[in-house]
Amino acid sequence: MLGKSQVCLHSRRLNWRPHQNCPGTTSEQAGKSSSCAGCPNQKICASGATKAPDPAIAEIGEKLSTVKHKILVLSGKGGVGKSTFSAHLAHTLASDSTKEVALLDVDICGPSIPRIMGLEGEQVHQSGSGWSPVYVDDNLAVMSIGFLLSSPDDAVIWRGPKKNGMIKQFLRDVDWGDLDYLIVDTPPGTSDEHLSIVQYLSSTHVDGAVIITTPQEVSLQDVRKEIRFCQKVKLPIIGVVENMSGFVCPSCKNTSQIFPPTSGGAERMCADLDLPLLGKVPLDPRIARSCDEGKSFINEVPDSPAAKVYQSIVQSIQDYCSNRVTEEQSTS
Repeated sequence: MLGKSQVCLHSRRLNWRPHQNCPGTTSEQAGKSSSCAGCPNQKICASGATKAPDPAIAEIGEKLSTVKHKILVLSGKGGVGKSTFSAHLAHTLASDSTKEVALLDVDICGPSIPRIMGLEGEQVHQSGSGWSPVYVDDNLAVMSIGFLLSSPDDAVIWRGPKKNGMIKQFLRDVDWGDLDYLIVDTPPGTSDEHLSIVQYLSSTHVDGAVIITTPQEVSLQDVRKEIRFCQKVKLPIIGVVENMSGFVCPSCKNTSQIFPPTSGGAERMCADLDLPLLGKVPLDPRIARSCDEGKSFINEVPDSPAAKVYQSIVQSIQDYCSNRVTEEQSTS
């Protein structure tokens, strides 16, 4: 477990802090510009060694070779329910006792997965084969920086290189074992963490990304950027999930639009961009309550409209992964 002072020391070990005008280790000016003067890494940058592929990529490829399916959960917008969806996806997949599932939280500055999964206060242990993840059930493992902090209120104040180093450690040093599914919950945006996870998984088979949004145009605008990010880095998109899609009254069963889809919502966006719409999850206060209590909403209220939509979405994701394997086998 890392205390506040230990987090700072740990972050310094992960990587060095670049000068404000650092040209970057992959730049042609690396180690040669005036801003590089006095930097302890000037010599190695000038040698060109930093432009070589990160050896950790191959190591991670070997480490994750026993993971059958890898799924990223993304959204350009914060607060749309990525972590909630990731947790429900993991719980639902793990409800099949024959499947081994793991959930990796790479939201370094806002790790909410420990609370959502009912694991707050748990610690990561070191073994001969690496860090041991924390288990919710016998077939459901979780890893998050939240397990390395002395308190859930501790802030991780790191620049990009430190966060990237932590993600590398999660992928390379955790004893994941043989998995059927590895789900990666990401922070909002299209920046450091997203580039790192795509880069480090480049030597492995990634099934694709599930994009999370809400109906409002302000959310869809950021989600379109995330879709463009996936296209640029050649990350397949499994489909889009619209969270908070109306409210189903538990008494009369009528649906009210709490967040009206002024521009057509995710359905219109998916039609315009030729993407699958996996499902629309309605608002249900019990979802938030189950997350606060660290319980699975789908297990707690399996017959609710939202739970049924979740189950349908997860089935579509499983079908996608199975079909992708079949297609690759037929072309090999």
